[in-house]
Amino acid sequence: MSDTMTGKRVADSLVPGGALAHRRMPRWAPLAIAVAAVVLGSVTGLVFDLASHLQWGLIALVLFVLGTYVTTAVLEDRRQAKDRVATSLVWACFVVAVVPLFSLVATTVAKGIKNLNGHFLTHSMGGVLSSDQGGGVYHAIIGTLEQVGLASLIAVPIGVLTAIYLVEYGRGKLALAVTFFVDVMTGIPSVVSGLFILAFWILVLGFSYSGFAGSLALVILMIPIVVRSTEEMLKLVPNELREASLALGVPKWRTILKVVLPTAIGGITTGIMLAVARIAGETAPVLLLVFGNQLINNDPFHGPQSSLPFYVYEQYVLGTDASYERAWSAALVLIAFVMILNMVARGIARWKAPKTGR
Repeated sequence: MSDTMTGKRVADSLVPGGALAHRRMPRWAPLAIAVAAVVLGSVTGLVFDLASHLQWGLIALVLFVLGTYVTTAVLEDRRQAKDRVATSLVWACFVVAVVPLFSLVATTVAKGIKNLNGHFLTHSMGGVLSSDQGGGVYHAIIGTLEQVGLASLIAVPIGVLTAIYLVEYGRGKLALAVTFFVDVMTGIPSVVSGLFILAFWILVLGFSYSGFAGSLALVILMIPIVVRSTEEMLKLVPNELREASLALGVPKWRTILKVVLPTAIGGITTGIMLAVARIAGETAPVLLLVFGNQLINNDPFHGPQSSLPFYVYEQYVLGTDASYERAWSAALVLIAFVMILNMVARGIARWKAPKTGR
């Protein structure tokens, strides 16, 4: 009987009007605070003659956080106010991070779409002067696809196998040395990798400028990203899966091939695509090793080539209205290229991910 009465008193205290009940801020209040903050931020920008809309937005964010805290503290309590302020700060940081990205993409699309057409994508710059309209980016697309493709064919197997060694087999001084050098390579500037290949491949061994030489420099930049991302994904695979496979008498190499890698294939693919996106936009190695070419060169092993980053740099340096339009259009093509790679990677990761079910 005593327990029943105690439970009833606790239940009564949790309903509206009970001892533990407290007021809640209406659901529409955060939206109202956000609208008020935007209005006040705009008014402040107009009153103080602030030319940058970015300043207006920062003022609105500060007002939104302060308004959220004050409103929550009045309607609820300080503990809830601190919680809502923390949530507001997270959203504010998200907005601050997304706005530059959105602005970059919007500006590139607005400026690059003007000159983007079938002729631009299927022709090179052969016979086109810097001040002339026309010309295309086909030779740069071919160069980028070949250089990035060759770099990926070399770097991905090396990076994935190195990560497998570090996670599944690596012990002792050798593993520590490999981890150290991977960390060092992660911070190498692209121009340093280009200078290394220039000194070793061209000046010492005597090979000529080519797309393959640029690919070798891109390999140096790509390997540490693939190793580090693959290593982290392999570490997330539960050890119970490995132990269950080994307990059934499956060899370790087959456990890695059939259990560990399929489980982590989604994250591994994403890491590889991040590495591809990183090297696809590199300009310094191309400037030093690929040397640029106005014409189409389908052979990456002989003769200079172009690439999308080099093409953007080249057209921007020319300084004419026509070259600026070509540069923006090529930048839009490069962004689309990276986005397509990411969508393909997500599709492959979802297709190859382990099927779950009851």
